[in-house]
Amino acid sequence: QVQLVESGGGLVQAGGSVRLSCAASGRTDIGYNMAWFRQAPGKEREFVATISRSGGNTYYAASVKGRFTISRDNGKNTVFLQMNSLKPEDTAVYYCAAGSCYGYCNPSSFDYWGQGTQVTVSS
Repeated sequence: QVQLVESGGGLVQAGGSVRLSCAASGRTDIGYNMAWFRQAPGKEREFVATISRSGGNTYYAASVKGRFTISRDNGKNTVFLQMNSLKPEDTAVYYCAAGSCYGYCNPSSFDYWGQGTQVTVSS
């Protein structure tokens, strides 16, 4: 079992930046690919980015590529999502997830989820 806790969300103006964190605990010794998803009101959960176990490879949704950066610190069992040049359409609850999928992933590919953190971008 792996427990995930996100933090760092909040209200930000368009064009601003936010850094999300996801702290993992439990069986982190197994090593998982990690991902960020987001879900806006009335919409399905949407893939944002994944990062490989080592952190050496990353993959992004087209909508965020060039603006968002996923990274991880395995020594601290933490994954980050740096979000720059934010747009109102980035408003959503952001979730981190742990599993075996890498690349473009469906939510069903991930075994463990955090509770989510709200990011609201005002225009």
